[in-house]
Amino acid sequence: MLGWVSAQWPWWVTGPGVGLCVVALYGLINARLGVSGAWLATIAPVEGWRPEPWRRGFLLALVGGSAVAAVLGPPVTVHGYGRLSEVLPPVLLVPVLLLVGVALGYGSRWAGGCTSGHGMSGCAAGSPDSFAMTITFFAVAVVVTLALHALTGGAL
Repeated sequence: MLGWVSAQWPWWVTGPGVGLCVVALYGLINARLGVSGAWLATIAPVEGWRPEPWRRGFLLALVGGSAVAAVLGPPVTVHGYGRLSEVLPPVLLVPVLLLVGVALGYGSRWAGGCTSGHGMSGCAAGSPDSFAMTITFFAVAVVVTLALHALTGGAL
């Protein structure tokens, strides 16, 4: 509402900012930055284990920072899911989104981390597993996009 935060910061500010966060986390507490680890820390008591305390703080800061940006920045508008929202009616769109969300959650748990954790932290640390996972994430995204485009006659 106050307009203090622009709609989008330039890449040359945000990119080094995220990179410095990754390096600082390694340097200060020898830990990897990843969103799925923060989510797991939130549900850890249900599963019976104690995570590192900073992970819950990270998730809280991530959500809190988004809320602050929504209040201080330009008005927030919801645009839907682009072309997918135009092609699929809500009765089909909701199950598709739920299925994709479950698949992403399961996949990130199975892979030992999410795309951000492998792509930013793992690759920065030179992890061969993270390089393989990041290449796989991007390759699958390209193949699925091309397949959907071909199967729908260019509608998606």
